[in-house]
Amino acid sequence: MIVASGRLGLGTAPLGNLFTAVSDADADATVHSAWASGIRTFDTAPQYGHGLAEVRLGRALAQYPRDQFVLSSKVGRVLVAPPVGAPRSTTAFVDIPAVDPVFDFSRDGVLRSLDDTLTRLGVDRLDVVHVHDPDHHEAEALATAFPTLIQLREQGVVGAVGCGMNQVEMLARFVEQVDLDCILLAGRYSLLDRSGAALLDECARRRVQVIAGGVFNSGLLAAPVEGATFDYAAAAPSLIARAQRLQSVCAEFGVPLPAAALQFVLQHAAVTCALVGARSAEEIEADVAFAEVALDPALWPALDAAVQKP
Repeated sequence: MIVASGRLGLGTAPLGNLFTAVSDADADATVHSAWASGIRTFDTAPQYGHGLAEVRLGRALAQYPRDQFVLSSKVGRVLVAPPVGAPRSTTAFVDIPAVDPVFDFSRDGVLRSLDDTLTRLGVDRLDVVHVHDPDHHEAEALATAFPTLIQLREQGVVGAVGCGMNQVEMLARFVEQVDLDCILLAGRYSLLDRSGAALLDECARRRVQVIAGGVFNSGLLAAPVEGATFDYAAAAPSLIARAQRLQSVCAEFGVPLPAAALQFVLQHAAVTCALVGARSAEEIEADVAFAEVALDPALWPALDAAVQKP
């Protein structure tokens, strides 16, 4: 089952104006730069920019042969126009369409979400579909969302079924209880946060492929400075200090911290692909370069020692 093509994939939350607006031209340039760099895995979701990321990704990918890339999106939220005069839902995305994501893990919700995603992307199929963030909807995801996707997989409508979450515990239960092809674990297996290690080991044992997201913990491991974000919120001073210790160790070995962060994740046997989010051609080019930096094996125990310090 193909859930990724190549070791790096493009995550498109930034193209949905995560925190900061991105122009259509920069969004296009980011996707085209990813393609020129050899990236052939692209991940998106209705939540990202409230549909904007899917529209932008689909437009940029339209010029490339559909059978030459792996495309994944997610279900669990449908986009709904709020009532006239009603306040908009809280979101980390800016300059977004006049629709808001509403959780819906029902069969009808899954089918509607898929249809809407295909329309926004301008494609007729998805290679991977993840159930997205069912943190407060575990029972419904098990009862309806996963069975709907598995039936669609059996019918050949979707290629692979996965689940994308930022937490370990529930995702581990899904790996045990559901016939998943893959999972998308965001932020829980990184240089700073090793809480997903046992889950990844179990995925390797069960041959469930892992797509790693949040390899820079939403920014802190890319640039550990005051004001950096961790898990999409302002990083605590203690976390910034830990990341800066890691950066100092990397400097002693003559390598950038982001190179170590990215390659740390790719070392695990269960990890098929690591997603990197980018909002410009320059960012994606830098990420590709980080993946190719030669690292001294002695770096890893030094980083392990640094991250374990209180």
